[in-house]
Amino acid sequence: MSIMQVIKARRSIRLYKDNKVPDKDLLELIEAGTWAPSGSNIQPWYFIIVTDDHVLEQVSAFSPGLLGNPPAVIVACCDKQLAFEKGGELGRGELCVMDLCMASQNIMLMAAEKGLGTCPIKSFNGPALKKILKLPDHISPELVLSVGYPKNSPEAPLRKATTDVAYFNVWEGAQ
Repeated sequence: MSIMQVIKARRSIRLYKDNKVPDKDLLELIEAGTWAPSGSNIQPWYFIIVTDDHVLEQVSAFSPGLLGNPPAVIVACCDKQLAFEKGGELGRGELCVMDLCMASQNIMLMAAEKGLGTCPIKSFNGPALKKILKLPDHISPELVLSVGYPKNSPEAPLRKATTDVAYFNVWEGAQ
């Protein structure tokens, strides 16, 4: 598939088959994530791959947005200490999360290319996940990505036309 085909094929999946995702495939997703851009090349990311049923149940109990019993989740985390040391308040605040979002998009696109479904989830109890995953104080969970083989693939939602959202040089109609 071309990159545009992968982008258009990716969906937020909320219903998964029971099939386990091979560890090597999950690690390939993480590799794709590590090739994302990173402000000042700080690379403040860490990824906790959860495949153990007991840990998945615990994560799910504190993640109301996690639906469909995925066979794996990837908890995308920021090293807030490193981000602050290298980038100050801006690094710890916006840039750390921005880097992690770009890494997560790479993960989701690689998953789509491999025939896997994903869904980004922000509705979770951060302190509970820190405890469940035994994260150090300076590591902050920022996003949960469900991963698995989709039971179905929803139709693509309508998108705004490029001509309705893109302007050259100035906002169209600006005074």
